[in-house]
This record gives sequence, structure tokens and C-alpha cells, in this order.
Amino acid sequence: MFINNINPIIFSIGPLSVRYYGLVYALGFVMGYLFLRHAIKQKKLKLTEEKLDSYILWLIIGSIVMARLFEVFVYNLPEYINNLSEVFLIWHGGMSFQGGIVGAIIVTWIFCKKNNLHFYDIADLAVIPTTLTLFLGKLANYTNSELYGRIVNPQSVPWCVVFQKIDAYCRHPAQIYEAISILILFGILVAYYLYYEKYKHKFVKGTIFWMFVIGYSILRFIITFFRDEPLYVGLNVGQWICLATIIIAGIVLFNTRKSKPKSI
Repeated sequence: MFINNINPIIFSIGPLSVRYYGLVYALGFVMGYLFLRHAIKQKKLKLTEEKLDSYILWLIIGSIVMARLFEVFVYNLPEYINNLSEVFLIWHGGMSFQGGIVGAIIVTWIFCKKNNLHFYDIADLAVIPTTLTLFLGKLANYTNSELYGRIVNPQSVPWCVVFQKIDAYCRHPAQIYEAISILILFGILVAYYLYYEKYKHKFVKGTIFWMFVIGYSILRFIITFFRDEPLYVGLNVGQWICLATIIIAGIVLFNTRKSKPKSI
């Protein structure tokens, strides 16, 4: 049995507090920017650095706004209705990654249309640093004592965790389960990308993006069984969204591979 009494605040300067959660988001956008900038220099992305700066700015705005909107209106509307001031306090946690992906997709699609790029030119590259960011995000969820697991018997699950900010019960560390599984997904995506880069093979556009979407949705669906969340017809809201995503993404990936659009 382990005890989680981690302070989610790294340090404070007057009224300003730097939290692990906010640091992860900042690192995520920095990693995404550096990775795409490297792709531009390697001529894998036909984009100027000036336009990349504009894209990242809108990506930050779009993904954060949609991540918060999903968290408020899809997952926890009753809670936020009773505490409206918390809606805008995003540094307290409570950001839906699924919502963030929706926001990123919208921003990327609009940006590509305006700059005569294929959506997958950016999406296939961007999901790699995104996956690493998601891994770090789950660790930040652990420090925030959120998305914790169901209550278990310490004798049957000796690695269970007591989240002291929540209660005195021992629970599945669902955040750690998900972090480990996402790290594995990150390794798979990187291995796939490096293999084709090393041997100069070309992969069909959209393959890496949809591999990420399907892989994350499957992992999220499985790990959520360990979470302490309300169920609706046997599953929680996130799992129903994952099921729909897996089906849609599977159909799109199959059609993409079958039609074999221009490869990169």
C-alpha cells in the first residue's frame, strides 16, 4: 500500500503557483513545436517556421478550450453548475484529453486548408509528441489525486494507493496504469515512424494518426474499468466515447489503407 500526499504545486511566487498539471501542458506544446520544427528542417513538412508559430498558437488555444468544454459539459456538468467559478480555473485540473484532441483536429484542419496542406501532413507527425505529453499528463493526474481508481483490498492489490486528499480508502492507481500503457503506445508509434524513416519506405498518410486514435481509445476503454466513475448502461461516458471512436477510426483507417492516398 502506498500513500499519495503529493502537493500538486511545484512552487509559488506570491499569488502565482506553478503546478505539475500546467507544466505538463507547457512541455507538451514545446515538444510539439520542436518536433514539427525539426520536421520542417528535414523537409518532411512543407511549412515555414513563421507559419508554424501561428499554428502552435492557435493549437494551444483550440485544444485547451475544447479540453475544458468537454470536461465541463460532457463529464461533470452537474459539478460545475454548482461551482461556476471552477469552470475557468483550468490549473486546478479537469481537462478532457478527448476534447483536446477534437480542438487540435479542428485547428489543424482549418490551418491545413488555409495553407494548402494535407491534414495528415501535420497530424501524422504531431501525434508522436502528443502521446508523450499524454503520458506525462497521466502522471500529473496522479499528483492532482484525480481520475483515481476503485476501492480495493490492500491484501489483494498490494500496490494500491491511498489518495489522502480524497479519503482513507486504498484504490487502484488508475492514472499509473494508463500512463504505463500510453508509454507503450508511444514506443510503438516511434518504432513505426523510425522503421519507415530508416529504411526509406513510405507509409500511407493517416496511418500513424489513426493508429494513435485507435490505440489510445482501446487503452482508455480498458483502463477506465479500474476508475471510480459512474456507469451508464454498464460503461461510463468516456468508454462510450471510446467505443464510438474505435469504430469510426477503424473504418477510416481501413478505407485509408484501401484507397492508398498519396504517401509520405
